[in-house]
Amino acid sequence: MGPVNLGYDVEMPELPDVLLYRARIEERVLGQSVQEIWVRSISVLKTFEPKPTEFTNHPCVGVSRLGKRIVLQFEGEFSAVIHPMIAGRFAWDDAKKPKPRDRDTQFGIDFPNGRLMLKEFGHKKRSQLHLFRDPESLETLRRGGLDVFTASPADFESRLKAENRTVKRRLTDPDAFDGIGNAYSDEILWQAGISPVKLTASLDSEICALLLESARSTLSRWIAELDRSIPGFPSPRQVTAFRPDFGVHGRAGLPCPQCGHTVQKIVFAENECNYCAVCQSGGVVLADRSLSRLLKDDWPRSIEDWEQKFSG
Repeated sequence: MGPVNLGYDVEMPELPDVLLYRARIEERVLGQSVQEIWVRSISVLKTFEPKPTEFTNHPCVGVSRLGKRIVLQFEGEFSAVIHPMIAGRFAWDDAKKPKPRDRDTQFGIDFPNGRLMLKEFGHKKRSQLHLFRDPESLETLRRGGLDVFTASPADFESRLKAENRTVKRRLTDPDAFDGIGNAYSDEILWQAGISPVKLTASLDSEICALLLESARSTLSRWIAELDRSIPGFPSPRQVTAFRPDFGVHGRAGLPCPQCGHTVQKIVFAENECNYCAVCQSGGVVLADRSLSRLLKDDWPRSIEDWEQKFSG
């Protein structure tokens, strides 16, 4: 097995990561009063009112999740909604050293027992901090994605097929499903044995039910695994889309754990889709837009052709 990337990556934290953050933040800030909310990069603050100074001395009364956002609720119906976006990661400092001056730190919230910070790695700064003074304002950020843990099979199928898209694209649409992103969608589809480019309109009720069960079991497994393996506050490197126990995501060029054939990838935008041709697409290698155009007639059509051309 080749090396697996466990460093910083360009994929957004997904449901298991967000739930881990929610739990670890709650353990530290629940009941603690705000001493200061400070913003290092003004572009991260997306609201004008209330001012950060209005949160001072308000105790935290709850920590929740809104999609891929973390919501800190404070006495007096104040709330801070934090979206780390693609390269953002939370950090906790027990000692509350002098405020960091590095370009990665976007803002911090100081409590008597420590400091919660949001660090964003890379050149593009996209993380968001919304400050609200009424619960109704939170609803403006709700995307309406379906929770796969509470959805009925009929609701899941209806939402999945509401638009005829590739199943990969539909699973990762936050308006369709809540908290499923690029990494875990690959794992869900691999476990279900479904091609990522299969169109949702072609899925029958049996396949939809299988996909729902795969979504629940895959996410449940990783929610429990992250909680077990990261008992403290996670470092930025521990919140990653590349894990050595994944079946296919981030494992292009490595053997599939189920069949031993080479895991494939399709590159698009800032992400890639990983899949096993044997387990998911009947041995057919799916066309990668850039590479298949380059190779044209030399593009391998089957996994056997691929491994003959590119292995070794």
